[in-house]
Amino acid sequence: MKKIMIFLVYIFLSPANAAPIGDDGLHKPDWLRFTFNDMVEDFDEARSEGKRLLIMFEQRGCIYCTKMHEDVFPNAEIHKILSEEYFVVQMNLFGDNEVIDFNGNVMSEKEIAKVWGVVFTPTLMFMPENIDTTKSASQNAIITMPGAFGKYTTKNLLNYVLEKGYESGEHFQKYHARKFAEQKK
Repeated sequence: MKKIMIFLVYIFLSPANAAPIGDDGLHKPDWLRFTFNDMVEDFDEARSEGKRLLIMFEQRGCIYCTKMHEDVFPNAEIHKILSEEYFVVQMNLFGDNEVIDFNGNVMSEKEIAKVWGVVFTPTLMFMPENIDTTKSASQNAIITMPGAFGKYTTKNLLNYVLEKGYESGEHFQKYHARKFAEQKK
């Protein structure tokens, strides 16, 4: 009886929209791409699909990653943007899988996280429409955003990149404030 009660509590308290958890302890939403972590190949595939490459660092047990996967990413608008406009590759902050950087350097996920300056999860690294293969992903990134954010900030960040707001000179914080005011009307 006790096992049945625990099971029922688990079922009723588990978020309905949360992505499943993989063997590595990371969330695996349906918009995530499983690749060989070759950044040039991933970039080329994203580009051939008309999508932007987004590299997402997470770690097992990350409460902020869980918040994003349970409360933010399942939002219908955000889920649609991620599914239709982005080619998302997941990296494990402490992972051992091999990664080939744009510049050809090969190292583990945890080593490349250090090289790229990733110190927090989640961290989102947005790649430009064109990359320089003499530079690393962190040098190519147009925006690197560490931390968990609410639905409005996340949606606005995704759209800021798609609209190339970074080219206009408008800081993301100002863009977000302007969009947030419009969204709250």
